[in-house]
Amino acid sequence: MPDHFAAFSFVDRITAFAAGKSARGEFAVPPGIAAFPSCLVAEAVGQLAAWVAMEHIAFRGRPVAALASETRFHGEVRPGDTLHLGVEIEQCDDEAVAYSGWARVNDALVIELQDCLGPMLPVDEFDSPAALAERLVLLRGAGAAPGRFHGVVAPRIVAGECVAGESVSATLHVPEAAPFFGDHFARRPVFPATLLLDVQIGLAMQLAPEGAVPERMTHVKMRSFIAPGDVLQIEARRAPGDAKRILLSARSEGGKTVATARLELSTEET
Repeated sequence: MPDHFAAFSFVDRITAFAAGKSARGEFAVPPGIAAFPSCLVAEAVGQLAAWVAMEHIAFRGRPVAALASETRFHGEVRPGDTLHLGVEIEQCDDEAVAYSGWARVNDALVIELQDCLGPMLPVDEFDSPAALAERLVLLRGAGAAPGRFHGVVAPRIVAGECVAGESVSATLHVPEAAPFFGDHFARRPVFPATLLLDVQIGLAMQLAPEGAVPERMTHVKMRSFIAPGDVLQIEARRAPGDAKRILLSARSEGGKTVATARLELSTEET
């Protein structure tokens, strides 16, 4: 499978590894891609934590759809940058992994994840335990060849209703097929939650005051997996009386809530 460990894998090398406790790693963002948004930086941190968690329970399970109580955005990552990743594991067993983590470019902090929780599901449903164990040996040794990632083609978005300064909606068409599904995951394709969050942040910024930028995301909840070909109704709505707090939601065609989150903005004046 050519896209396995290539199209959506963001750890090139693990430079320090304390079993069940912590890890440090690196990912070289390819210079030729168009962009590397903050949500993919968060994905890289989560993937490093997943390697520690899977090794700790002998690859019986893997964390899927980890939830971060708070994600703080400190800076942008550009093509050609090298991410320096770190995770601290607070608790890990066959049920879940709890962790916090960060990413830096040079000495500058670009993202922080606090109080993350990843439910552990049977690894056989998503990937080959033997392939994962072999991959970890490579990452802890010579490392993977850089430049495997070629960017993510944006899903089709159809604009919906917009109430100026109050709310905006759209329809997200998850692709039936995409290279990242070969990596997320090999045996059970799932649309990455971080790609959904990236689309939702873009929608939310249509409501942002001039000069505002994302500062932090809280209360992220993924309530169900998103499969290839799914169609989601996504909405960003300004919190009552607070122009710098945006409420995000995604629902299935049948109206079932799939995901919710809150985005807080900052401006130069704050």
